Amino acid sequence: MRAISRGWLVLALASPLSAGASALPEHNQRFTDAMATAVPAAGYQSKVVLADAIVRLVREGVIDPQKMDALYAQRGGMPAELKEVMAGPSHRPIVINRENAGMYVNLLWPIGLANRLAANNESPINGKSLYRYASTGGWNLGSEASGGAYFNKFPIVELTAAQERLVLAVAGHSFRPCCDNSTFYQDCNHGSALLGLLALGASQGLSEDHLYREALAFNAFWFPHKYAHTALYFKAVRSTEWRDVDPRQVMSAALSSGSGWAANVGQELQRRGLVPEGGEAGCNV
Repeated sequence: MRAISRGWLVLALASPLSAGASALPEHNQRFTDAMATAVPAAGYQSKVVLADAIVRLVREGVIDPQKMDALYAQRGGMPAELKEVMAGPSHRPIVINRENAGMYVNLLWPIGLANRLAANNESPINGKSLYRYASTGGWNLGSEASGGAYFNKFPIVELTAAQERLVLAVAGHSFRPCCDNSTFYQDCNHGSALLGLLALGASQGLSEDHLYREALAFNAFWFPHKYAHTALYFKAVRSTEWRDVDPRQVMSAALSSGSGWAANVGQELQRRGLVPEGGEAGCNV
């Protein structure tokens, strides 16, 4: 279980490369190239749009604009992009990049948290500890004191039964390197955020293959050092370029969960002498 941590919202503000970029060994060109491939400086052009999801969250009190404004005041003010999506529907496909990756954690997190899914009645977090997870108790940007009050409460992204089954199929087989839980087990902000992204994508007609590709792209920007190493692993160990990898395979527990990544990616790179000094610890956003 991911317990509440005061650092979650601060973490979601950081640029994904801000803490680790200066530590990258300049001589390790292979790792530098892998980072540029997995987390491109130009960003990733998503097929997903936010539509009116953020407006609904504001209307229901899940996002308090004043609290959001106060949060971003700590870093020089709220980005114009964030102001726009809170003020009205956005039909522009998301472009996630190194600078705004943290902002999209904060935007997608409350969608995954508050969006009503029939399957959430059986969610692993739906129990006595509901308010104690980082994804629930850690969300303090709404009118309620704890985000646990919003869990599974509002039809933020309306899905057909078939679309919900698709979300669950992908969420149940998509993992994140900060723990060993699937996206459906949304015990942290990244889990909630990815679940929100999948719900949006499914509601907008994306296929299962496209959802896995979206999931991998967003995870890469949220855990850049982990996925740069994974890109290096595929190129050096499997002779496969990042553009040719199967996102479904990369998002599996074997390669994207904390223990799976360590055993199958981290240890293999270390065995081959391909892990740059200080690089494995990395950072996430």
